Amino acid sequence: MNDPRAVAESAAAVAVPEAVSALDGPGSAPARRGAALGPVALVVAGGLSVQFGAAVAVLLMPKAGALGVVTLRLAAAALVMLVVCRPRLRGHTRADWGTVLAFGVAMGAMNTLFYQAADRIPLGAAVTLEVLGPLVLSVVASRRLVSLVWAALALCGVFLLSGGGFDRLDPVGVAYALGAGVMWALYILFSARTGRRFPQADGLALAMVVAACLSLPLGIMESGAKLVVPSTLGLGIAVALLSSVLPYTLELMALRRLPAPTFAVLMSLEPAIAATAGFLILDQALSTTDALAIALVIGASIGAVRSQTRGTRKR
Repeated sequence: MNDPRAVAESAAAVAVPEAVSALDGPGSAPARRGAALGPVALVVAGGLSVQFGAAVAVLLMPKAGALGVVTLRLAAAALVMLVVCRPRLRGHTRADWGTVLAFGVAMGAMNTLFYQAADRIPLGAAVTLEVLGPLVLSVVASRRLVSLVWAALALCGVFLLSGGGFDRLDPVGVAYALGAGVMWALYILFSARTGRRFPQADGLALAMVVAACLSLPLGIMESGAKLVVPSTLGLGIAVALLSSVLPYTLELMALRRLPAPTFAVLMSLEPAIAATAGFLILDQALSTTDALAIALVIGASIGAVRSQTRGTRKR
């Protein structure tokens, strides 16, 4: 949900069908099916890394605070991206810099709001509410009547998750998660624009620096010297690697051999992965109603992606 995965998540949330075709060329059907398992495993591993990284971040929050965790994650990820990508600073127009600035603001806001939500409500619920942002974007982009069915299915899931009102969940945490979903949708739009204006991952690295700079004052205000305690700093670097650097690398590798619609369907499973991580690491057990709610939102997301892909192919 929320990290340097711009190329991958842009394709996922709006189901861009013009991805690199995975398995062109000769070979038997069983061989092709076997080859397809490789990129699928990369995507699943990336999702596991993101959500278990988020669970580790929740464990870190009592030491560094939600804003401190965001600062550690973004700052560490920005440093890694700068070293790896070494983006070129010259030769860009004012419009290019405006785009990367907007991308960085959306990225920073998305992370800040999400971790504020995860500090107040269970991880599975936070990711389920957050994924509504890309889901709405996908529904709007498809412009098909069947998309309303998927939107209604998602609303049913949210209604179940809220228990008929958001009294069962912290209303402030719910508001933060929904706000993170809005920022995720903006993140997707600006990541696509940044990708068109900057070569390779240069724009992503620069946007990460913007997000880190924006979060730094907030993290210092909330946590101060706690951010440089060795144990806290070590966990913050682990969160950055698990939630940003590693999944970005795995998903970028997968997209070279996996059609984007398939990738999008796999990304739709993240609420379930988040709920599993919350149960295993944070002891956040799901009720039957919660599990059904998450399943409805996942089903709506997958349906929206598939219907949009079919509509694009017909056009």
